[in-house]
Amino acid sequence: MARPMLAAMADPESYRPATGTIPTQPGVYRFSDAAGRVIYVGKAVNLRQRLTSYFADPALLHFRTRTMVRTAAKVEWTVVRNELEALQLEYTWIKQHDPRFNVKYRDDKSYPWMAVTWSEEFPRVFVGRGKKRKGTRYFGPYAHAWAIRETLDPLLRAFPMRSCTNGVFRSAAASGRPCLLGYIGKCAAPCVGRIGPDEHRALAQDVCDFLAGRTNVLLKRLERQMQEASDNLEFEKAAVLRDQLHALRQATDSNAIVLGDGTDADVIALAEDPLEVAVQIFHVRDGRVRGQRAWVADRTDDTETPGLIETFLLQLYSDVDGTEVPPEILVPEVPSTAGLIAELLTESRGSRVIIRTPRRGDKKTLMETVARNAAEALALHKTRRASDLSTRNQALEEIQQALALPTVPLRIECYDVSHLQGTEIVASMVVFEDGLARKSDYRRFVIRGIDGSNDVAAIHEVITRRFRRYLDEQTQPSDEGPLLVDPTTGAARKFAYAPGLVVVDGGAPQVAAAVRALNELGIDDVAVIGLAKRLEEVWVPDDEFPLILPRTSEGLYLLQRVRDEAHRFAITHHRGRRSASMVESVLDAVPGLGEVRRKTLLKHFGSLRKLRAATPEELAVVPGIGPRLAAAIVEALAGPVPEAVNLTTGEVLDSGPAAAPSADRG
Repeated sequence: MARPMLAAMADPESYRPATGTIPTQPGVYRFSDAAGRVIYVGKAVNLRQRLTSYFADPALLHFRTRTMVRTAAKVEWTVVRNELEALQLEYTWIKQHDPRFNVKYRDDKSYPWMAVTWSEEFPRVFVGRGKKRKGTRYFGPYAHAWAIRETLDPLLRAFPMRSCTNGVFRSAAASGRPCLLGYIGKCAAPCVGRIGPDEHRALAQDVCDFLAGRTNVLLKRLERQMQEASDNLEFEKAAVLRDQLHALRQATDSNAIVLGDGTDADVIALAEDPLEVAVQIFHVRDGRVRGQRAWVADRTDDTETPGLIETFLLQLYSDVDGTEVPPEILVPEVPSTAGLIAELLTESRGSRVIIRTPRRGDKKTLMETVARNAAEALALHKTRRASDLSTRNQALEEIQQALALPTVPLRIECYDVSHLQGTEIVASMVVFEDGLARKSDYRRFVIRGIDGSNDVAAIHEVITRRFRRYLDEQTQPSDEGPLLVDPTTGAARKFAYAPGLVVVDGGAPQVAAAVRALNELGIDDVAVIGLAKRLEEVWVPDDEFPLILPRTSEGLYLLQRVRDEAHRFAITHHRGRRSASMVESVLDAVPGLGEVRRKTLLKHFGSLRKLRAATPEELAVVPGIGPRLAAAIVEALAGPVPEAVNLTTGEVLDSGPAAAPSADRG
């Protein structure tokens, strides 16, 4: 199959510096392409050792690293005094050059925050989104704008600082009459001189203290002032302070306590897949969640979790005011440079900052909650990305161009094989139409003609069976061509439609087996590719080397979704059949328990695990199972349970649901 020519890539040896010219001191390096654009920035404790590793045998490099060094045309470096300076310079260059091969977390600007314009004579509090400005204190972000307004309403009753726009403020000052907020007591009306700049700034400071989590100090101060006013018989003042206390407590109670010790911390968790990473952060102040934030980034290199956390911490805290940095930062894995980052943040905050992983207690529980939120955010991002029409069209067009297909592959079928040490071999077929899963067309196959672990032969068998059915359906033509729907039910025939693209989970051997099966059937108009899971390489028939799609390619993202769905579907089918076979093998020796009763038991309890946990009384409820037979079943199931492990993947396989639908017999 012909493919369009890829952009010419440089030979790393053409720009490789002499080993002796590279210093051994700490430093920061950057790779640039032929046009002079910086494409990657990194740091190293030993520059010579690190840079030499990039020019090793290309076959030993990760494919993303290999792509980077072949895209570059030049490498430069700067020597620094220590690793701390390297860390600072690295992030400075990343911000300056925005290199394409570095991980970049894009902040979701949909999250609102609360801001106080501290640089103005009369500071203003308001709710906003988007880019931040100097001279303004920001709090949050929050999950919902309505949650901020519910907090702001009682807060302004307690501390009536200015919240109007500059235009409204100037208009009220010119007319000598305050706006509506001034009349109803939600503003102290500095516009008409009811209070001076110092008094108003004190109100703004109280608001900032509250939003920063220092609520206990405020509450105690107001209680003391209220008591003093009451003792001095200043009952009107005491009543005002009482109302302020009530408003503050109302605003405080809206935030649940997650850490009982009143900790100030940022809790960070990640959810990853081979293409993307989602980050979720909870801002906890005084033991309460004051805000949350989410980022999603494309994985453009093979950085592990600690490296991703390091990059995120640098990006998160590089531009924030020192007062916004909490004394404790909780992460799922501590990066190797945590001490250096903590040193930088300590200097910015003015007091000690620690970075650690919680191991027990409320903090660990909260970390698990944040991790669940990160996983849900990643899933939601994928769903939105997959459901976007323009994105799906772009993905299909990229696949067509990369594979030189005559038309856009509107129907994509993917096949995967699952087994355990060569037993209970099954295969799955999933269908995506217009970039969306069409689950009604999913099919499952039981592979019977193969002994042992032979994925290549299994792929050949399932492709043969699927497309033999396709040819059979074509032999039943109507007056208008092949009969694609059942004339009695109106439903589409199972295998009547030919796909625009066949994807197999695997590399060159699996692709060759699929092509051989199609050739044996005389089908030559169906494109076939393989997607290798480890390196995300696209294998095309008769090509010696795989096709490497860009990591940011929507086409690669769609192919990965199709492959992962086929893998999930095959694993589910295999676990169901394995559970059923385990039940049969364990219960074979029970007298009086035939095939029909075994199936009845399996259908009633759903899995071997639940069946083992059942009591004789629970077993006796099943039709056909008497007390004596129930006791015999419990005795047969009392033996040890062997742990099943997939020796290929290392996966521990449990006895999942057994009520799996029957497979298509192609």
